[in-house]
Amino acid sequence: MTKLYFVRHGKTEWNLEGRYQGAKGDSPLLKESYAEIKQLAAFLAPQQFRHIYASPLRRARVTATTLQHELDELQGHATPLTILSRLREFDLGVMEGMKFVDVEKKYAEEVDAFRNHPERYFPARIKGETFQHLIERMCPAILRICESNPGDDDQVIIVSHGAALNAIINALLEVPLPDLRKRGGLANTSTTILETQDQGKTYRLLDWNDTSYLTKKIDPTDVI
Repeated sequence: MTKLYFVRHGKTEWNLEGRYQGAKGDSPLLKESYAEIKQLAAFLAPQQFRHIYASPLRRARVTATTLQHELDELQGHATPLTILSRLREFDLGVMEGMKFVDVEKKYAEEVDAFRNHPERYFPARIKGETFQHLIERMCPAILRICESNPGDDDQVIIVSHGAALNAIINALLEVPLPDLRKRGGLANTSTTILETQDQGKTYRLLDWNDTSYLTKKIDPTDVI
């Protein structure tokens, strides 16, 4: 049995400003995000993890390396970290770097579909990535992780991005494409846990968007 702890990266400057980041856009973590990653580490420290996997994008990579350091300090041993390119965020094309309010004015149809109707999201005009493509990109990485950690009670951490994690987690749970967004969004530094007993063939949801260990109050700029 493998447990997958999916962690969304810490809050960034662009998250606070309400800008799309995507697969090419990026911005630094906020100063307070490091304290929140420390709180996450304290929450996870009673568990033993075989591995940490992370998106190569800076905001996720820094979250993962900071979490790795904090866990190593708390647990007294090193947890290996691997960067996997397939764990990167949606490619949002020309929307990346733009403020949400400006995108809503210019690409209203695409934004509404992306947020509310994944089956209607056709991003050709914005030169972006479809939900289907993202799921096909990320699934092999998750399967590889499960196959590499097949032992009884193996646990791993996967640090990635809000929109990408929302899509892939629901896809792993076999949620139909029109319903991918119905569980709601994922907050910065949140944890969602899946379990598989057959090396990635089927999954069970154990926890969704847990932020109970964070001392701050979650606000709308934290969630995507």
